[in-house]
Amino acid sequence: MRRFRAVVSKILIRLALLTFAAAFAFIVPGDTPPANTRSDRVLGYAKDALYNYVAWLVGAIGAKLGQAHADPTIFMPESARSAFVVEHLARVAELQTLNSDLERALSNGAAHLTALIARRDALAAQVARETPLAEAIIESQVAAVLREEGFTLFGEVFPPVSARFTALPALLVISPRDRIVRELTVNLNHLPPEAISALEARLEAELDVSALITPIGGLALFPSMVIQTWHAPFLIETVAHEWAHHYLLFFPLGWDYASTSETWIINETTASLFGKEVGRKVVERYYSAFPQVLRLLPPMDAALSATPMPTATPDPRLPRPFDAAAVLDATRRRVDALLAEGQIAEAEAFMEAQRKLLAQNGYFYRRINQAFFAFYGGYQLPSGGGAGGADPIGPSVAALRRHAPSLRAWLEQMRFLTTRQALLDACARLP
Repeated sequence: MRRFRAVVSKILIRLALLTFAAAFAFIVPGDTPPANTRSDRVLGYAKDALYNYVAWLVGAIGAKLGQAHADPTIFMPESARSAFVVEHLARVAELQTLNSDLERALSNGAAHLTALIARRDALAAQVARETPLAEAIIESQVAAVLREEGFTLFGEVFPPVSARFTALPALLVISPRDRIVRELTVNLNHLPPEAISALEARLEAELDVSALITPIGGLALFPSMVIQTWHAPFLIETVAHEWAHHYLLFFPLGWDYASTSETWIINETTASLFGKEVGRKVVERYYSAFPQVLRLLPPMDAALSATPMPTATPDPRLPRPFDAAAVLDATRRRVDALLAEGQIAEAEAFMEAQRKLLAQNGYFYRRINQAFFAFYGGYQLPSGGGAGGADPIGPSVAALRRHAPSLRAWLEQMRFLTTRQALLDACARLP
């Protein structure tokens, strides 16, 4: 049965790769002469740094077709598969530490780094050799959970789970200054810090917008781009998150992803909750024998639990811990109010003051501005607050999940909800 499923999966993966690649090539615009719209002017300023999707996709699709042709995981025992992933991620962590050590040594003018460079290069080569197998194992583990949850077509998960662990492009986010809304996002090549600051400053000065260039953790191409990290729960969660985007592409919530800011927020919040739930199930099922992985799982969110979770009464004699999410929530609400009153300069000064407050308490953000909230406010917390502020989307999506009989039933409901009002109406009908 396992070998039969592997054959069917290979066929589905190949069909999906070709279908998604053709669709993506169709929807991604080519180079066009600069026009007078703000979006065109942004693209003009950033043209030398625009990320080349096509080149990445050609290599990724070729690699995945090769994996589909010869699956090396099919005869590995499950315990050996999980152990391989854990050992591989330990080497990824070591490689990232070596890279940091090397960068620090070079910035300090250190000499005689030949041995360190050789060690880094050898480890990087080993990680590169192992990555395709680690991808295949995690894909199969996520697919197994999705199959149990009922996300199948003719007995197989569709769309197939397909991901590449890789370096990701950065994301340029543009918001108007007088309100918080994701007006435009553009993927960019990695830039040095001074180039990032220069491009943001130029866009803001020339176009009177709020700009932010920020890292991302995943991108729902097919195969999806997933950041190469040592953190197993986050890695698995991101694979599941991006699969949710692939699934939603077949339904209105995916079709309308880029149409309005609120549809994008509903889509991303849905994918985030989905990824967290599936990721936890995968870790608890396949990595229960690895305490170094289990301890990385975040606490279960009380807003997603059907049974209220007990909370301890804080000791008034002890200093209250700093709550960064509460600070971001208060900041967003105050900024929304200031912008509604037309006080743009005051809102921007307040955001910078709050950024410094967060930094003083160990939470470092390079910039907090309208574009920051336009992007991070799209990944809303089940309990509300955070960068989403007073927006009810996060709690509403979580409420529907809490009342749904299954993960599949919830996603089948969410895939048709493309507006904030439709989401609130669905919540109003809850028992």
